[in-house]
Amino acid sequence: VRLHITPHLGGRKLSSLTKPAIEDFRDTLVNTRSRPMATRVLRSLSGIIAEAQRRGLVAQNVCAGVTVRRSKREKPKIEIPTKAELGAIIEAARAAGDPQALPLMLVTIFTGLRASELRGLGWPAVDLKGCTITVERRADAKGILGPPKSAAGYRTLPLAPAAAAALREWKLRAPKNDLGLIFPAARKKPVSHAVLMKNLVGPIQVAAGVATPIVDHDGQPALDDKGQPRMAPRYALHAFRHAAASLWIEQRVSPKRIQTWLGHSSIQVTFDTYGHLFEQAEADAAIMGAVELEVFGAADATPMQHGH
Repeated sequence: VRLHITPHLGGRKLSSLTKPAIEDFRDTLVNTRSRPMATRVLRSLSGIIAEAQRRGLVAQNVCAGVTVRRSKREKPKIEIPTKAELGAIIEAARAAGDPQALPLMLVTIFTGLRASELRGLGWPAVDLKGCTITVERRADAKGILGPPKSAAGYRTLPLAPAAAAALREWKLRAPKNDLGLIFPAARKKPVSHAVLMKNLVGPIQVAAGVATPIVDHDGQPALDDKGQPRMAPRYALHAFRHAAASLWIEQRVSPKRIQTWLGHSSIQVTFDTYGHLFEQAEADAAIMGAVELEVFGAADATPMQHGH
């Protein structure tokens, strides 16, 4: 309020605030501050006016409907782990002391499951012989199991042989639980997203060297008790969903099948998210086709050049 709202609106009466005035204020924020900060300031202003409305000081909240929209051109680029990073993460999971680390990371990397679907995944949904996984439930933020959010969420997708093999070994050691969860929490309930990152996915990335240094408020490297730089995992769980999609695209899997495997509600969602990867794959294929044509064309011309 003191730094962002009062300097611009502090001298104005509540009755003089209109929606166009708030939109002008929003535009000023966007042009002078980061979008996250502009969003926070606008949200705070809306809360103030909502309280004024509750007290009967204004008839309506003129902030309602005024938001900081992100233009399509500013859509953040998705982060995709490289193949080298994925390989290092798998090896780190293999070397980890927790026996569920390897099957967890292999399933995460090769199936493209959402975090909620991974947390709610049960043994009855996995066909280890046929190497398939059927998504039929998810765990929400409170750990409550339920159906997928949409009809497209129900799907069956292939399971990589290495992931199936790791799951077979894990099934022999996995703690039994009434919910049939493959990766349960210590209390045999669905593990939370935060705990999954903190106890498994995060440490595995750090052990694999797929991490970035943590810095303090002064921009200096933060140190642990031993004086070593503290590291943070480079990728959130959702990045491995992108990794699975990129691997499928590279293998020339059709967009429609990828849509189905990812559980996207429409093909447009798939193209909006991974269109640049499809374009890249097409460009790579065109390049290789041209190279092939050059090679075979030269080979076909060689006999004639030598009079054979």
